[in-house]
Amino acid sequence: MRLCSIASGSSGNCIYVGSEATHLLVDVGISGKKAEAGLNSLGLTGRDLDGILVTHEHMDHVAGLGVMARKYEVPIYATTGTLEEIQKMGNLGKIDPALFREVKEDVKLTIKDLTVNPMKISHDAAQPVGYRIAYGDKKVGICTDLGVYNDYTVECLKGMDALLLEANHDVKMLQVGPYPYYLKQRILSAQGHLSNDDAAQAVAEWGKYGLQKVILAHLSEHNNRPEWALEETERALRLAGLREQVQVAVAPHKAPLSLTRKGRAAG
Repeated sequence: MRLCSIASGSSGNCIYVGSEATHLLVDVGISGKKAEAGLNSLGLTGRDLDGILVTHEHMDHVAGLGVMARKYEVPIYATTGTLEEIQKMGNLGKIDPALFREVKEDVKLTIKDLTVNPMKISHDAAQPVGYRIAYGDKKVGICTDLGVYNDYTVECLKGMDALLLEANHDVKMLQVGPYPYYLKQRILSAQGHLSNDDAAQAVAEWGKYGLQKVILAHLSEHNNRPEWALEETERALRLAGLREQVQVAVAPHKAPLSLTRKGRAAG
């Protein structure tokens, strides 16, 4: 099973998850051309895709969705609320409704040899979700764009082998940065984005339940630094006595970062 961040951040998000037989994208918030290039870097093309899982309808997660859907007639999986919003978005172009597949929180579905289990997340979108994806006894979680994590979130992601988790901002950097006040409040709210500190504490919590590899993702280009996000998470793991157990990498904004089958980060 392979997990790869193709692109990450407010300029666009796209994630690949797959087995030898099944290939999925989670979000296509970049151009179709860039998504194709990301797949090519993994030895794949859009024709290999078995589905696109959508977390929510914000443009940095769906910008290339229409292009990929039309070109490859690939099924689109999302919640009812997200699908309704996507159909209202004229800038995505026309998408054949026959490609839409409704998913429900905490109701598993099977896509060939992968089991997909959506989970609720707290974000200012219609009906956003994260995803847990399993292949045999191997499990990965994808959880970005969440303002807070709670007992439900912790329970959902217990036992993951690998996790792609948002570490969006450094709180102090955001507070003194150039964003207008309303936008700062949105990001800091319970329906905004996860800070470095919150992400670090969450990773340390999941580390108690066997988590082995983490990709920190969706870092703000204006309110964060990759080295800060990495340092915060490694510190939390060290304090929990888990630093040697959990490997941590930071997703670049515009370049792929994979976890290989053995789990090591590979650019």
